Amino acid sequence: MNSIEVTSRNTSTKGQVNTLRQKGEVPGVIYGGTIENQKIYLSKKEVKTLIDQENFLSNIISLNLGGKSTNVLPREVAFDPISDDPIHVDFLRIVKGAKIIIEIPVKFINNEKCPGIKRGGVLNIVRRKVELKCPTENIPTELVVDLEGLEIGTSIKFSSINLTENVKPTIQGRDFVIATVAAPTVFKEPEKTADTESAEGTEEAEKAEVGTTEQSEDKTTEGDKTDD
Repeated sequence: MNSIEVTSRNTSTKGQVNTLRQKGEVPGVIYGGTIENQKIYLSKKEVKTLIDQENFLSNIISLNLGGKSTNVLPREVAFDPISDDPIHVDFLRIVKGAKIIIEIPVKFINNEKCPGIKRGGVLNIVRRKVELKCPTENIPTELVVDLEGLEIGTSIKFSSINLTENVKPTIQGRDFVIATVAAPTVFKEPEKTADTESAEGTEEAEKAEVGTTEQSEDKTTEGDKTDD
């Protein structure tokens, strides 16, 4: 779990917030649970490092504020429309017993052990993320799909993924598809049959005969010319 130092802020105007940003800080807020919201700021460099990490919005991190650690989940980041720098970030407190709806990325493993892919098949990904409802203290960082032993034509459904206790998809009532191992889509020209080859040969012969006739007529015309 990542641990980041944050500082409390008492900014009340847009000018004060902009001053923080000019100093390389990113304002934010910690919310959720029965405790009141806490205004904070943290280093822009720290925020960028977090964003660059895989599965940023589904990873729990620890914020150290005034010597006290609080486990949170990044929920939303606002970006400057011109520089694309982060300008605000929201963190949700992890409260035991509470539930949250969150999108979790799907990770595919053992591609090299998939017979279908080895034979030229293609992994057709239907869902790269799945929306789950789960306890805040039991959020999976990723959903793992094992491709080992799968043949061409296999449909990988959500039920094949191992979930921890009390974690459920928001889609209920059907076992939806995550991905398929599809057949290759390479176009192959149809093989020529004996009839096709015969027809093509006849057509070429007719073209050659027409060309010979035209040349013969041209020579005859030239031979008939006289001086007037």
